[in-house]
Amino acid sequence: MRAPTRSFPALVLCALAAWLGANVPAAAPYAAQNASAAAPLPLTLPNKDDALKFGVMGDFGTGKREQYQMADQMARVRTQFPFVLMLTVGDNIYGGSRPKDFLDKFEKPYKALLDAGVKFYASLGNHDSRQQSVYAPFNMDGRTYYTFKAPRGSVRFFAIESSYLDPPQLQWLERELESSRDDWKIPYFHHPLYSSGGRHGSDLPKRKVLEPLFLKHGVSVVFAGHDHIYERIEPQSGITHFVVGSSGQLRKGNINRSTGFTAFANASEQAFLAVEISGDELHFNAVSRSGKVIDSGVVQRRKSE
Repeated sequence: MRAPTRSFPALVLCALAAWLGANVPAAAPYAAQNASAAAPLPLTLPNKDDALKFGVMGDFGTGKREQYQMADQMARVRTQFPFVLMLTVGDNIYGGSRPKDFLDKFEKPYKALLDAGVKFYASLGNHDSRQQSVYAPFNMDGRTYYTFKAPRGSVRFFAIESSYLDPPQLQWLERELESSRDDWKIPYFHHPLYSSGGRHGSDLPKRKVLEPLFLKHGVSVVFAGHDHIYERIEPQSGITHFVVGSSGQLRKGNINRSTGFTAFANASEQAFLAVEISGDELHFNAVSRSGKVIDSGVVQRRKSE
């Protein structure tokens, strides 16, 4: 018995459906949310018009879904809190330095921020190639360590290459810290001087070298990464240290609760830091991948003795 045949109109419809299916562009693997349409985030920052507003992120360049989702939250934050720059505390690009790596692990996830004019200022981690220093969107201008003045307020940042703390870099750092007349001198780099991360923890040799310089020259806050957690350290000799190593990577539950210096720590989801400086106060909100404010507070500037 011969199989029934389809009518001509049915065949045309089937062919048209197949053609449409083949020619509709595939959805982006990690489509960005419509940040402006999402519900407001519960930020607690003052958001003053004349304040310096910036972000801090680290250990992020994986190209995985979680990085893209965290980037979506950064874009949402910026619709409410228009930060103008982003510090990176290293491990910016994992797994290679090909053009595709920079595209998939930086330019695509942070397109909304880049299009809005946010300037990224990178420091290098142990997974980063020094070739990143010539990548224009990182604003390193070929340098692996550098300093720059913030576009607003009495604030100067110091990007340190903590993987290679050789004498020339340390001499440069002391000279720049000493010559700065800014109220806020903010170093940022990869390896934390204080950390309750179970994988790495505090880098004691680097603490021995860097902490005396920070104490001598009036540093009030330090940003680092490396451990894939978020942590705020109780002030150490008046300096508040942050570990912001979970903006893409995450080591769930990897917190050593016995260090005794943790003010707050989170290793359950990715996070980045939104920061506002006005006068002698630094306000911060740590925002998670799910849009929660998991930590917040104020750091008072440490006055010179």
